[in-house]
Amino acid sequence: MSLPHARNLIDGQWHDGHATGTSLAAATGRPLGTYADAGAVTARAAIDAARSAFTTTSWSRDHTARSRALAEFADRMAARHSELAALLSQENGKRLPEAEGEIGAAIAKLRYHAALALTDTGRAAETVPGNYSFTLHQPAGVAAVIVPWNSPAILAVRSLAPALAAGCTAAMKMPAQTALTNGLLYEIIAETEALPPGVVNAFTESGNTGAPLLVSDPGTDVISYTGSTTVGRVIMAQAAQHLKACSLELGGKTPMIVCDDADLDAAVPVLTAAVTTFAGQFCMAGSRILVQRGIADTLRTRMTAALDAVVVGPGDEPATTMGPVIDRAAAQRIDALVAGASAYGTVLVRGGLLNPQGEDAYLRPSLVEVEDPAAPLVQQEVFGPVATFEVFDDEDDAVRRANATEFGLAASVWSSDVDRPLRLAARLDAGTVWINNWGITYDQFEEGGLKQSGVGRLNGARGLAEFQEIKHVVHTVRVG
Repeated sequence: MSLPHARNLIDGQWHDGHATGTSLAAATGRPLGTYADAGAVTARAAIDAARSAFTTTSWSRDHTARSRALAEFADRMAARHSELAALLSQENGKRLPEAEGEIGAAIAKLRYHAALALTDTGRAAETVPGNYSFTLHQPAGVAAVIVPWNSPAILAVRSLAPALAAGCTAAMKMPAQTALTNGLLYEIIAETEALPPGVVNAFTESGNTGAPLLVSDPGTDVISYTGSTTVGRVIMAQAAQHLKACSLELGGKTPMIVCDDADLDAAVPVLTAAVTTFAGQFCMAGSRILVQRGIADTLRTRMTAALDAVVVGPGDEPATTMGPVIDRAAAQRIDALVAGASAYGTVLVRGGLLNPQGEDAYLRPSLVEVEDPAAPLVQQEVFGPVATFEVFDDEDDAVRRANATEFGLAASVWSSDVDRPLRLAARLDAGTVWINNWGITYDQFEEGGLKQSGVGRLNGARGLAEFQEIKHVVHTVRVG
């Protein structure tokens, strides 16, 4: 039986790349299929096709057509929900329920933006007698979308849906680590009859020639990138050459602040999930546990037991509570970071490679207690199932520690006091703060980071605005 082959979608046509790559199962490292590996040539074609569709079709002006296309896109994704989730679980490694949740959330996001496409928030007024002003929200043009491998379906849609709802066309680069999942998404896009050819152009790339062209080429007008802070800085610098707008959701080191009056029965399972969901490969992963001194011994014992009990295995096994990381190289990198942390911290849960001599990407979760917030494991985004354990004395100390990194994507506060979480939330450098919870987002509420965790916002009305320009029109009425 031959393995599947995924191709790239440019101007409504299937394209091969300059090379053929092999997609590997995260759990085993074994081949799942092949894909057309694209680069600068394909990116150039994607930009040109998107530009042509923007200037020669009515897409940018037809709100109803955009709403209809996004709704159909959602319907077609829903029809292949199980197929997409199973493939994502195999290729990316996340547990099947997590993959199913990702696809379901992507479908809901498409439906939300189908409705948002019909919403116009322009203003009008007679500024002085006989003079009328109004604003038009117009699409920015061609959107360059660059998608990471950790949650490719939802993060592609999170940028693509508002771009399309706003009236932009798109050139989208997706990661080689999820090439077959990407290819299935491209098939769904191609099957969406209400999407004119060239409105969405998408390619998979293992190298780094296509994505930089999307950023630097004058044929794109706005950039939406999800990924590391390091790459985000490079993108912003390149985009500055043409003064392009950027929407960047970057790294995070989410502090999970557990006060001495917290309900630990409620907190411990969520803290554990915050470390292990998607094997910790999540920009909002709860990678820092900050606990008040009075309950530190109790929480230390309970978190150690909870992380030791995590069952690492294949994503499609019902007993599995955490799947593999993306590949063997990532597992080895993360394991080395934990090993090095013993020089400045106390390793409470060593975790480590499940099979040190194997080829798989199974990695047990780790927990390291540190005193100094300047410690490398606190300051660096690990992007794996590793958390630090830090003890604080009072609210001022909690805030000082929580804000001690360059990141500001998210935070969580646990307390049974009605006022304390809100006091802390107001002082935390974070774009999202959860109270007695973690990991919840809503399509209608904006999401993004402070400090080095990014610029701009996605979701909500602000997400649409990231892909729009505002035009002021002035009309003076003739007298007589």
